Amino acid sequence: TLPDLRNSRAAMVKFLKSGKVVICLQGRMAGKKGVIVKTFDDGTDGRRYGHAIVAGIARAPLKVKKGMSEKKVEKRSRVKPFLKLVNFNHLMPTRYSVDSDFKPLGITPEMCTGDGPKRTEARKGIKKMFQERYASGKHKWFFSKLRF
Repeated sequence: TLPDLRNSRAAMVKFLKSGKVVICLQGRMAGKKGVIVKTFDDGTDGRRYGHAIVAGIARAPLKVKKGMSEKKVEKRSRVKPFLKLVNFNHLMPTRYSVDSDFKPLGITPEMCTGDGPKRTEARKGIKKMFQERYASGKHKWFFSKLRF
């Protein structure tokens, strides 16, 4: 007397939510960590599958030692971000979440496609946010390079 859940999408639990840390599995950013900015569970007109806007770290900051000059420390502490629309099948969720608010950046799917000035501005905003988060020492594991 169990209900038939095969065709029911409502029964599935939505765990890929905004702020969830994921690892990209396919494409140029495969193996890179990212944070879900916004999800589209039922897809959109252009992409008829579940996907998400992911902001992540294309290049993680390098190790810093005490004897390094300020200039070198600053250079090694830089974070290079990426912004992508990614299919849910190409994301591996982790148990971690990041309490960052991407709403002020106003990231939309149009910003993730093409090379326009809006995409550049969005990437700069993400870089600033990640840079502040790294400097404060929060979520150290997020800014470390994934070893596998």
